[in-house]
Amino acid sequence: MKRHWTSLIGLLALLQWSQLQAQAPENMVYNPSFEEHSICPQRIEAIGIMQGVDAWWQPTKGSSDYFHPCGGRECLTPRNKMGNQAPHSGDAYCGIYCSKENYREYLQTELKEPLVAGRRYRVSFFVSLADKSSYAVATLGALFTSERIADTTWETLMQREAIDEMQVIATYYKPQVVNPSNRVIIFMDQWNEISGEFTAAGGEKYLTIGNFNSFNHSSVVATHADNAVLSGAYYYIDDVSVVCLDCSTEAQVTDPVATPQKGEIITLRNILFNTDESVLLPQSYNDLHTLIDLLNTHPTMKIELRGHTDNQGTVEHNRILSEARAKAVADYLVAHGIDRSRLSWRGFGKTRPIDSNDTPEGRQHNRRVEYLITEE
Repeated sequence: MKRHWTSLIGLLALLQWSQLQAQAPENMVYNPSFEEHSICPQRIEAIGIMQGVDAWWQPTKGSSDYFHPCGGRECLTPRNKMGNQAPHSGDAYCGIYCSKENYREYLQTELKEPLVAGRRYRVSFFVSLADKSSYAVATLGALFTSERIADTTWETLMQREAIDEMQVIATYYKPQVVNPSNRVIIFMDQWNEISGEFTAAGGEKYLTIGNFNSFNHSSVVATHADNAVLSGAYYYIDDVSVVCLDCSTEAQVTDPVATPQKGEIITLRNILFNTDESVLLPQSYNDLHTLIDLLNTHPTMKIELRGHTDNQGTVEHNRILSEARAKAVADYLVAHGIDRSRLSWRGFGKTRPIDSNDTPEGRQHNRRVEYLITEE
């Protein structure tokens, strides 16, 4: 009889846990623990671009870093160039240099959907000070914006507003959640959670993580670590979460989205590449996964991916480049479970512009990847 009661109690506990899991709000962050990647990181560079990790990128010239067991010696987990720390979960994490001066690094991502005005949200992420850090800071925070930040400096991220051709006003961003200034994150042997709640203004779609305070307001302290070699504070980042606390769990009634039909051409607006390259940038993640969801929803659908360029460069060079970019999208879809037999690709170079090539905006519109639905 005792055994039966024990089994019943265990079953009830399992049912209760399942109900709590079903009621738990969805994390609005893609790739929250940085496990998904397209390129294994190879080295830590003072000046460079973080590559490889899906859905995350650096919004400034400050070279944020990616760490994964598949990478080069400098970028491994748990032991790497910056220290020795096991991930908070999974196999990977990222790292940012917060400095004791003005040099800064940040991480940025696009949320699954924009925040809703008046709703309460909770953001959290885990940080650990790297062993090689000579200093520690307190004021790591999370900033939510409606527009993607793309800054060209290496310094503290500032909000810049052009007054005229000669004047630019720069003010500090105010993150919605920031670690208290009296709580310096100095522990190197553990992960520390930074979290907080806030009410959305509405439309915030991008999350940026880092230190938005000046040196004098970052609560900088020396670590006195024996093996410290960095002239500032370097933090590993893992397990980022953004959830809505008071959004309705009931299915919301929305206008149905029309399924694209055979013969229709759809432009992927946010498929991004560096100039004259065919490597997908992580800012492309959301549009790529929207297309993956469409193909998974319609398993018989086949598409032709079409690459286009602006009018800069020769006809043959642009044709080859546009085809390589279309193929890069196809390769990404295949890597995420789409059968290659459902995909084809072509490059049209600069032969099919949709806007004027006389302006930077027009050329940007012409640099695009589209897909044609060849079978429903």
